Amino acid sequence: MLLGVVSDTHGHAHNTQQAIRILESFAPVAVIHCGDIGSAEIVPMFAPWPTHFVLGNVDEGCPEIERAIMQAGQTYHGAFGNVTLAGKRIAFLHGHDSARLRLEMSSGKWDLLCYGHTHQRDQRRDEQGTLVLNPGALYRARPHSLAIVDLSTLDVTSVTL
Repeated sequence: MLLGVVSDTHGHAHNTQQAIRILESFAPVAVIHCGDIGSAEIVPMFAPWPTHFVLGNVDEGCPEIERAIMQAGQTYHGAFGNVTLAGKRIAFLHGHDSARLRLEMSSGKWDLLCYGHTHQRDQRRDEQGTLVLNPGALYRARPHSLAIVDLSTLDVTSVTL
């Protein structure tokens, strides 16, 4: 059972379409978008999967994005989301609230904690054993990247566009 994790699309449709094609090849059961969606036009591109969206600092004050998520039948989580998939407790946020990110990292409540914002891929285990994952960014990064997580093992495949 695979999970797709993306972040920082910043409204860039071309890179998001490339990411969608990559996700299609992996056939994830769900996708998490860690914020900085950047434009309402990005949301419907994730229609093939149940997608969980959190807002980033670029998205704040943009009700069009929230409406697009709801109209697409996807899940809007505001600034922080959590879900259980395949028995794994997963939390996700954008990461621009560094205090909240540190709090969740030290909580010991999560098997997987996903974040974005830095535009840098990151994958590590914290002191509590939580897998902390930043998939990188689909825009304003070199290289552009996303992540695929095997939910049975929490093994991560980083994929470059």
